[in-house]
Amino acid sequence: MQSHSIMEMPFSRIYPLLEQKAVKKGRTREEVALVTCWLTGYRREDLARLSGSAISYGDFFSQAPHPNPDRLRIRGSVCGVRVESVEDPLLREIRYLDKLVDDLAKGKPLERILAPGLH
Repeated sequence: MQSHSIMEMPFSRIYPLLEQKAVKKGRTREEVALVTCWLTGYRREDLARLSGSAISYGDFFSQAPHPNPDRLRIRGSVCGVRVESVEDPLLREIRYLDKLVDDLAKGKPLERILAPGLH
């Protein structure tokens, strides 16, 4: 899938896939919401509202109310791609969430996920 096509996909289609990935590995939808809110500054109510809207995945990230400055400390690979080396700024934001959910699915403690680069 090309990077621009994921940005055009509906948030309502992609977000449940992230939840499913985590839930399959014993994590909760609440934990996915927590890391998503931490990353973007959206509130849980916003996620619920946006899940029922037509907002694109790219717009979800480009309109994030308060991107967490600590997100810039997120390091590592997702699907063989190092998130810190993704050149497109919007695609990097998308990869940050991929990495956080991937870490959840791998069983990493929330405290470590929400304090990137400190552990």
